[in-house]
Amino acid sequence: MEARDAELKKELDATLHARRDLGDEYESALVDSFLAKVEQRLDGAVDRRVRRQLAEQQMAVARDARSPRTDGDNWGERFGFGIVSLVLAIPLSAIAAVNAHLPGLLIAWTGIVGVNALHAARRMPRLGSRGDGEKSDWEG
Repeated sequence: MEARDAELKKELDATLHARRDLGDEYESALVDSFLAKVEQRLDGAVDRRVRRQLAEQQMAVARDARSPRTDGDNWGERFGFGIVSLVLAIPLSAIAAVNAHLPGLLIAWTGIVGVNALHAARRMPRLGSRGDGEKSDWEG
């Protein structure tokens, strides 16, 4: 950064020297020219910083995409869902058995098993999918 500052200082010295040689009538044009050079350097610095930050963000996203997903797919959630479904199964079984006897009890437990199966299937990766949204070599 110091080398750029030295170049900018040389540009300022040259602008001031040219002002002395050319006179006051060219002062605004010289100042505008110098400010344009400063603006170009600032734009370049900002562009480099933005590109670097964008690259860092892309790297972070790429790292997150490669890391195993843990957003809700943990043992505690599955265990909690199983416990809640069993606790709710008790009153559902009692209501179904009292009102519809064995067929009602079978329907209630089919629903309970179905809900648990759907929850488990939602958390399991599908067979044959790569998980990254791209087709495998075997797909057309």
